[in-house]
Amino acid sequence: MKVHISLLFVVCTYLILMIHTTPLDRTQIHDDWRKHSLSEDGIKVLHRAKRGWMWNQFFLLEEYTGSDTQYVGKLYTDHDKGDGNLKYILSGDGAGSVFVIDENTGDIQAVKRLDREEKSIYTLRAKAIDRKTGRQVEPESEFIIKIHDINDNEPKFTQDIYTATVPEMSEVGSSVIQVTAIDADDPSYGNSAKIVYSIIQGQPYFSVDADTGIIKTALPDMSRENREHYQVVIQAKDMGGQMGGLSGTTTVNITLTDVNDNPPRFPQSIYQFMSLESAAVGTAIGRIKANDDDVGKNAEIKYTVIDRDAKDYFEIITDKKTQDGIITVKKLLDFESHGMHTFEVEAANTFEDPRFSHLRSFKDTAIVKITLHDVDEAPIFNRPFYVFEVNEDVKEGSIIGHVSAQDPDSTKSSVKYSIDRNTDLERIFNIHTGNGSLILAKPLDRESTPWQNITIVATETKNPRLSRNVQAYIKILDINDHAPEFAQHYDTFVCENAKPGQPH
Repeated sequence: MKVHISLLFVVCTYLILMIHTTPLDRTQIHDDWRKHSLSEDGIKVLHRAKRGWMWNQFFLLEEYTGSDTQYVGKLYTDHDKGDGNLKYILSGDGAGSVFVIDENTGDIQAVKRLDREEKSIYTLRAKAIDRKTGRQVEPESEFIIKIHDINDNEPKFTQDIYTATVPEMSEVGSSVIQVTAIDADDPSYGNSAKIVYSIIQGQPYFSVDADTGIIKTALPDMSRENREHYQVVIQAKDMGGQMGGLSGTTTVNITLTDVNDNPPRFPQSIYQFMSLESAAVGTAIGRIKANDDDVGKNAEIKYTVIDRDAKDYFEIITDKKTQDGIITVKKLLDFESHGMHTFEVEAANTFEDPRFSHLRSFKDTAIVKITLHDVDEAPIFNRPFYVFEVNEDVKEGSIIGHVSAQDPDSTKSSVKYSIDRNTDLERIFNIHTGNGSLILAKPLDRESTPWQNITIVATETKNPRLSRNVQAYIKILDINDHAPEFAQHYDTFVCENAKPGQPH
């Protein structure tokens, strides 16, 4: 029973030591375990074991600021009897320049200030030499000095200034942008590189997620029309945000982008314009303007004439640069029949955001009044053209038709008629200047000229500069005024003894 208890004690001791030691410690313990094995009858037996180096992995804090050298650790071999016969030699990373060793004791010192961010692990080699024989008492062995981190680096953002946009009227919690800070300290050791984000400037409009650095909206119904630009300052602090941690900041310029949450609105309910009745089709009469607080496509406006009758005479074209509505003439105007036009126009956004259509009307209306000014117009014929028919044997002086024109103005000035002689060079026709009767002046011959086309001019007597032309087409009708004629002269012969009815 005592043997079994002893064996259990040894095994448990070995497991405990293996759990609570470093890999290099375990090598030494394993050697010790091999030294103390048990015989078959449970009696502890000592065996000769291979001697070896004895050290743990060395650790050293970076950025040591003391005036003396910094002690690292001690190399030791069980061949060392303490009589000064052994000499320790160090080689590898930084040996002699960063790390020095006491060749008699094996004590290692760091003689320079170390920076883990520049180099975190140094790999060195150790020798133990017998001073008398010059031989190595131990094979050259490699060991590591690991530099432990201290919190000597503040978090740094990847950008000094961030620029972001978010639509106005966004819901609370809408993501705007993610900012990122990087800490050069060791993330696997302590909290030196554990970053927490906070907002220093920008409340109550925005918030930041402490872990991710995602900036979000924090107020509902943020309106671009009220305020468009925001400057937010974000802080990143290490040590999990605890007291004593280092910090860095960045600026985020946030712009609210426009959404179509405002309708067009006319600044006045009635617009009045004047126009000459003689305005040509396409003439611009005036401009109207509906204001929209939105920008870009959200402020684009289409204008429409609502009244059906007015649609025949006017249309509204949108000026793409100014968003003005240009009222133009669509059909010739007439002061005498319609001295004033009054109609309703509508202004509506060409693009409507369905999110806000239920909140308010995205249209507005106004009244337009256009007063026409009378102008002295030229006489107007009662027909666009005239067609007359006359027999070719009609006598000179006969009336073959009538034309009629009137002054359209309210003054109803008298009209006189004339023929444009450039269309009647032979003066075949005359016209009565007072009543417009067309009179034949020379005989007609259908066979030589079946149609006569002339231009008749109506001129206002009070203002000879006002005149209008009309075409008269005169068709010459045929009469039976020509006997038949043979097409050629015929010569024939007959025999003297020809019988009656015999063809020749």
